[in-house]
Amino acid sequence: MKDKPNIRDLNVEQLHEKLVELGHPKYRAKQVYEWLWKKNVHTFNDMLNLPKDLISTLDEQYLIPSLRTSRIQESSDGTIKSGFELHDGMVVEGVLIPQGKRMTACISTQVGCSLSCKFCATGQMKQMRNLKADEIYDQVREIDNQARKHHSMHLSNVVYMGMGEPLLNYKEMLRSTEMLISNDGMGMSPKRITISTAGIAKMIKRLGDDNVKFNLALSLHAANDSKRNKIMPINEQNNLNVLSEALRYFQDKTSSRITFEYIVFKNFNDSLNDAKDLAEFAKAVACKINIIEYNPINGGQYQNASRDKIAAFDAYLKEKNLIVNLRRSRGKDIDGACGQLANKVK
Repeated sequence: MKDKPNIRDLNVEQLHEKLVELGHPKYRAKQVYEWLWKKNVHTFNDMLNLPKDLISTLDEQYLIPSLRTSRIQESSDGTIKSGFELHDGMVVEGVLIPQGKRMTACISTQVGCSLSCKFCATGQMKQMRNLKADEIYDQVREIDNQARKHHSMHLSNVVYMGMGEPLLNYKEMLRSTEMLISNDGMGMSPKRITISTAGIAKMIKRLGDDNVKFNLALSLHAANDSKRNKIMPINEQNNLNVLSEALRYFQDKTSSRITFEYIVFKNFNDSLNDAKDLAEFAKAVACKINIIEYNPINGGQYQNASRDKIAAFDAYLKEKNLIVNLRRSRGKDIDGACGQLANKVK
């Protein structure tokens, strides 16, 4: 059974070819595809408008792997963190973040992470494997179910900011976004989807070449190479000059505004000189800046900056006519906030 291929690895054209090869009309592929993605069924017997012989053949030849919600933790602020068990028993985490009429799913693209950012709990984990497109997509479907159950609302936004680096799982990440956007899938607007990266320049350029329509966010956290090297080892191969050039290339190709994510750490990157560095870096592209509270992790050496420092930092950037948003942490009490996802249960 384990040797059977995953039918959701096939795109609709490949499914057409396979069904014709099996002696079935081409239109059946559209029906199967709709069951797999739009209706999100995980057994062939649930495909009610298919003939029994086709159901039997597909069941013999293919699998429809599914993830299972293995645990749920609910924060005092309404944030819900879920552990999603994959078909091989590995677990990733996803988060529902409710904010008024805005329902955001924060989802994972890898089991663990290889980038070892010093402030991130996921970065302390070993990277086990990349997720497949359907595993990424199914997280969104499950969190959408949670939003409808708990808030009687559909998801409004999806952010690829959970476990892992999306651009190191490029093909599957991209296909998952295509299915979220497609009318054969969830039919979401691409502008409701944000991919967050720690900064891999060549892959940012590839996004531009692929002319993606979703949003791009860069986890920046320091606009000074020596400081960024200290907290984000990826910067040693993708320094700020290289990243700036890649972001300009991406923006020239897509005309999309970049988001810079910036956690303000106490006595590390919270001075007005740091704000000046950030303002200078941000001038290279049309952008907005999200200033984010730091969320503590076990064994972490950093602390959140004081409110006064954050306020001064924010004011300086706004004086430079930059678009700045202060983001308050959500789900911190269940280790569900930004940087805390590490399969830990409280």
